[in-house]
Amino acid sequence: MDKREIKDRQDVKLLVETFYGKIRKDNVLGPIFNGIISEWDSHLDLLTDFWETQLFLKRKYAGNPVLAHQEVDDQMNHSITPEHFGLWLNLWFATIDELFEGEKAWIAKNRAQKMSTMLFMQIYQHRKIDN
Repeated sequence: MDKREIKDRQDVKLLVETFYGKIRKDNVLGPIFNGIISEWDSHLDLLTDFWETQLFLKRKYAGNPVLAHQEVDDQMNHSITPEHFGLWLNLWFATIDELFEGEKAWIAKNRAQKMSTMLFMQIYQHRKIDN
């Protein structure tokens, strides 16, 4: 497949669906995601909205990723680790590199890296409050 720029929602959708197809099959991350997410189609739409907002500043996403990740960690008995985020990032980067190139691809990697750090810190702080 030829690499191209991320230009529109269809490209974001391709990225999200390809990436989460890999996540669902991953030996470590798959059981977490498949155990939490029951309605994959609507979740992929939500994540496409999220990344379209991140990459094109279109304000399609209206959720709260911090709260969502804190709730997942609660459901997983506070077992989410930085290694989980590292595995997620490695698959995210690999999927972007497989499909895309250019500025928006770089932004997608950069935002994911920053968000993963922030989200884990928020999860960790939430654990301290709860326990």
